Amino acid sequence: MLQHVALEVRPDVVPRCLEFWRLLGFQPVEPPPSLAERAAWVQADGTQIHLLYTERPVVPPAGHPAVVVADYEGTLARLREAGFDPEPRAEHWGAPRAQVLGPSGHRVELMARPPT
Repeated sequence: MLQHVALEVRPDVVPRCLEFWRLLGFQPVEPPPSLAERAAWVQADGTQIHLLYTERPVVPPAGHPAVVVADYEGTLARLREAGFDPEPRAEHWGAPRAQVLGPSGHRVELMARPPT
């Protein structure tokens, strides 16, 4: 199991990032007190995304986390309503998938189901 992924984000986009991850099924959780001033965390089914505050984030152009979403079509619709633009991708294992850029510029892959 992958426990967490850490993504660097500018502090001013953290509220929008939290909303973005909520649309993907993640809920805010409290980081340990020693990290609370440096990061925001979200979690879904035991997997966390750590949003690390930095004024000059490094955003890989192709590297990305992939998330299996419970309601794939509903999630895409909610993302579009919120101003995001998910782009359909090839179905490598017969399941729909898309990619979307989050508010911090990180690419996130959305999957209807994991590979079999």
